[in-house]
Amino acid sequence: MSTTATAGRTSLRTDRTRVAITGMGVKSPAGNDLASFWSNILAAESKAAPWTLVDPDALPVKFGCEVKDFDPTEYLNVKEARRQDRVAQLGFGAAVDAAKQAGELGADPARCAVVVGTGVGGLITLETQIKLFAEKGADRVSPFLVPMMMTNATAGLVSIQFGWTGPSLCITTACAAGTNAIGEAGRLIREGSADVVLAGGVETAITPTAISAFARMGALSARNDEPTLASRPFDAGRDGFVMGEGAAFLVLEEWDRAEARGATILGELLGYGRNCDAHHIMAPSPGGAGAVACMTAALDDAGVDLGRVNHVNAHGTSTPLNDAAESEAISKVFGGRTPPVTSIKGVTGHLIGAAGAVEAVAVLLSLREGKVPPVANYETPDPEIHADIVHGEARDISEGVALSNSFGFGGHNASLVLGLG
Repeated sequence: MSTTATAGRTSLRTDRTRVAITGMGVKSPAGNDLASFWSNILAAESKAAPWTLVDPDALPVKFGCEVKDFDPTEYLNVKEARRQDRVAQLGFGAAVDAAKQAGELGADPARCAVVVGTGVGGLITLETQIKLFAEKGADRVSPFLVPMMMTNATAGLVSIQFGWTGPSLCITTACAAGTNAIGEAGRLIREGSADVVLAGGVETAITPTAISAFARMGALSARNDEPTLASRPFDAGRDGFVMGEGAAFLVLEEWDRAEARGATILGELLGYGRNCDAHHIMAPSPGGAGAVACMTAALDDAGVDLGRVNHVNAHGTSTPLNDAAESEAISKVFGGRTPPVTSIKGVTGHLIGAAGAVEAVAVLLSLREGKVPPVANYETPDPEIHADIVHGEARDISEGVALSNSFGFGGHNASLVLGLG
């Protein structure tokens, strides 16, 4: 694969297996079903509020974006739910919803795979059990600590509950994890290793230590008096991201197989790029060089002309350095005149390892509805941001494909090209 998009290319690649998307499920601060999720991100109203999962009074940042009204016993029995960290509960719920929408798959379980992206896994369980050990000793530590805290717990839970014996993988690439999971799932199908893959991202890192750590490193917005205004991607007044939690899954399958079983095809995974800045553990590479290469690789993988990209879902975290670097990178890829650019993190906050998967759902809904959600809280343009930021109201878009970005600590970059097929 070359490292630059081919100038003037007008058609998508036809020389390999196509990857259909036939199911979607989401658990997010913006909603726990597709309809409410779409309605809330279109409305561009932040879901940030004082913490309820932790004590806000004990923390430097007292607010974030939580998933509300989620009952794990709608998906797992009480005993099973109790033996899973919240991250796996959310992930399993989203996976079940995606599989339900996909319908009767009729696939060989040995040809069905699971790929899950997460940043930290069962952090709530880990932190709770460390506190219990410190207060009451080793005999009070749960025997389920290890299976509940391990990053691959969600992948294992989904595979076990579905009875799927194909590849079951966990990808941990910080904030790029959900996007990596979907991209690598597509590769499993293209290389013939699986016929069906449930792929997505999960995260709930809402613990006192994690919140304090992100705050200490200066990554979080400190607008404690106005939490709904805190996440403001690309706005001149942005001062950090808002911590969120959530999960989303897609059902990916080989295109001809999906057509043959009469599935409703919701979209297509057209291209995937991933690389590493190899620059700094937290800061983006100068000029967004890694992001440029990643986006270009995804577009080249899809074989798509730049003019067919009708919008970009940016990583857009609301941090000063990252938004500026990504904007510069997008401008370089598209030659200075960018497609419409959005970020839903003004509504949902930053979902860490789940972000890319939740945003892939948003992108597919945008393509199907012909509208790009506006960036919440975008009020004052930053003179250093030259991308065409969608704000104020949703933007109508013509038929085309979309580019979705996720960039994580460690310099991990991942981009997807999604279309309707």
